[in-house]
Amino acid sequence: MDIAVCQAPELQDSSSAKEKSIQIGDGLNIIQGDSRKVLSHIEDGYFQACITSPPYWGLRDYGIDGQIGAELKVTEYIKDIVAIFREVRRTLRDDGTLWLNIGDSYTSGGRKWRDADKKNVARGMSYRAPTPEGLKKKDLIGVPWMIAFALQADGWYLRSDIIWYKPNCQPESVKDRPTRSHEYVFLFSKNEKYLYNHEAVKEPSTDGKGMRSKRTVWPINTEPFKDAHFAVFPRELVRQCMLAGSNKDGVVLDPFLGSGTVMQVASELERKCTGIELNPDFIEVAKRRLAQITIY
Repeated sequence: MDIAVCQAPELQDSSSAKEKSIQIGDGLNIIQGDSRKVLSHIEDGYFQACITSPPYWGLRDYGIDGQIGAELKVTEYIKDIVAIFREVRRTLRDDGTLWLNIGDSYTSGGRKWRDADKKNVARGMSYRAPTPEGLKKKDLIGVPWMIAFALQADGWYLRSDIIWYKPNCQPESVKDRPTRSHEYVFLFSKNEKYLYNHEAVKEPSTDGKGMRSKRTVWPINTEPFKDAHFAVFPRELVRQCMLAGSNKDGVVLDPFLGSGTVMQVASELERKCTGIELNPDFIEVAKRRLAQITIY
């Protein structure tokens, strides 16, 4: 597949952003840069839906300046997330939706570093954020709901909390609580009325004799991806969000592209997609991944 430099969405007053826009296929574009800056140069009402999974707070060290999730205070992380998705809301169409996958974390208990995991190199961290004010050692922080309420207060319509249940979740060695086997996907809308194609995501009824509206617990296995040393969310999870929140003529946004899962699913479903990614190493991973699929 040929990789060429091009201008994707209208990037207003940003020649540097244009120079870093990479066309992967017809309607598929990667923009290298910080989402906080890149989004400010994109025109209003361009995207139909945003499907993304931002870095979780305090869980990974990707070794790049300006990375989201490395803030020492969870309040600063929430502030950064809200600012980014405020720009996302501006760039969405009036019927646009945001599908936000986010996981939780526990307080560090005073530890200031963490060893790397053989299965996940990015788990190794040279820093650990201190325990947030008001919390205790071993507390579950509640980051997903902090984000959900903060985005709601900033103007988003919080429409649904979806439980992504992982039947093949990683085992944990803890003996004083259940093993965590879920994450959240929050559905937000820009306005009171928005695109939600419920027919496209109907599921088999319990008795198997018909179809019913999609429920809020989605059992979807995680997917390994050998070319990335970080967590990637599964294509089926993205597929459900994309079918419900976009049409074939729409453009999907992922402001934290990572390994390119959203862009891959967009190609498979004949959607256009713009991905923004700060880390140049991740962009190379995404380019190699997308080069192996058939672009519509």
